[in-house]
Amino acid sequence: MDPAKLAKLQAAAAANRIGGKGTVRRKIVRKTKPAAAQDDKKLQGALKKLNVQPIPGVEEVNMFREDGNVLHFSAPKVHAAVSANTFAVYGTGQVKELTELVPGILNQLGPDSLASLRKLAESYQAIQQNQQRPPNAADDDDDDVPDLVDNFDAVEDSKDDDEPPALEELN
Repeated sequence: MDPAKLAKLQAAAAANRIGGKGTVRRKIVRKTKPAAAQDDKKLQGALKKLNVQPIPGVEEVNMFREDGNVLHFSAPKVHAAVSANTFAVYGTGQVKELTELVPGILNQLGPDSLASLRKLAESYQAIQQNQQRPPNAADDDDDDVPDLVDNFDAVEDSKDDDEPPALEELN
């Protein structure tokens, strides 16, 4: 290769250089976006594909769990895609016991839901009664710490004797 041509190519490469020696330093540090924002964008994209529509006026959402508790959302944002039978509920959910929400949710339930709620309440009461009932009263006495009755100083004085205790004293 011709040395003149090589020098010309190196000069052209040095003129087009980005970064490295002699470039201006960036003064603003760019921060990466958190992963939660990316997940939210992916979720929004998937919901757009389903053609969801917002449902206004939803004050609360209650989801009944198998263990008898309720997942309660107060003032959530609800979107629905009726054609895909898909609902999206946004908000902070709290796990609450069924007894906390019963007076407020009775008017929201239909006749078929009331029957299932009655069965759930009966099973819930049975579970509560089994948890409140102690297994055996005799076992509880073994776990208690005995009361302090005697004087320990007097016991230490009697241990000063080198004589081992008799068998009757041990039992």
